[in-house]
Amino acid sequence: MKGILGRKLGMTQVFTIEGTLIPVTVIDVKPNVVLQKKTKEVDGYEAVQLGYEDVKEQRSNKPAIGHAKKANTAPKHYIKELRADEMMNLEVGAEVKADLFKAGDVVDVQGTSKGKGYSGTIVRNNAARGPMTHGSGHHRHIGSLATNGRNNGVVNKGTVMPGQEGVYTTTNQNLTIVKVDAEEGYILVKGNVPGPRKGLVVIKTTVKPVKEVAVPELISYEGVSVAEELEKVSETIEAELAAAPVATEAEGK
Repeated sequence: MKGILGRKLGMTQVFTIEGTLIPVTVIDVKPNVVLQKKTKEVDGYEAVQLGYEDVKEQRSNKPAIGHAKKANTAPKHYIKELRADEMMNLEVGAEVKADLFKAGDVVDVQGTSKGKGYSGTIVRNNAARGPMTHGSGHHRHIGSLATNGRNNGVVNKGTVMPGQEGVYTTTNQNLTIVKVDAEEGYILVKGNVPGPRKGLVVIKTTVKPVKEVAVPELISYEGVSVAEELEKVSETIEAELAAAPVATEAEGK
């Protein structure tokens, strides 16, 4: 398994050369730094600790500054430990960039879902609403929680109730990487990714076995002038209109 930290920027769409539209999420992937390596001999397991986004030393504390200096880097805003066996060959202080993955790879993207505040059971747990007529006064209420006969009035654990909705750690699995640009530092992932814009996400190898995915060939707009292309289109339309036969009044009647 391998992984990298990034920031969700938002969604857009790209086109293949066949004209197929693909909705994608843009993830900003700045270089990650290996801050520490966990080994079986010392820690009992293997893992790699990655740091993402520099923080000024005056905004950090001494333990974080000292920990980062061991990797010859600045203190990091986010630190994440991954059980990444495919990254154990990296040395402390090494940079991990977006080219860790390539187009066509199937990944899991983990993030924190959007917070939606206090919600009732209908919104939060997809519960059915109560009767709307015949004198009912509990249309969207929670209903009965326990009975004296079966469980002596004790509310069972896991009973759905109103409460905080969102801000959960969630993972979208089996997402296909459409494009990787290591120079600009971003990855395009097909579909949606959990969390709000600018939310931290973790891109890692999928845990489920999947079939190989064909890499779509995208339309490239590099070196293309929009003004020149529009001028060519207008010239083509004018030429087609000039070559088209003009209907006379007699033919129209």
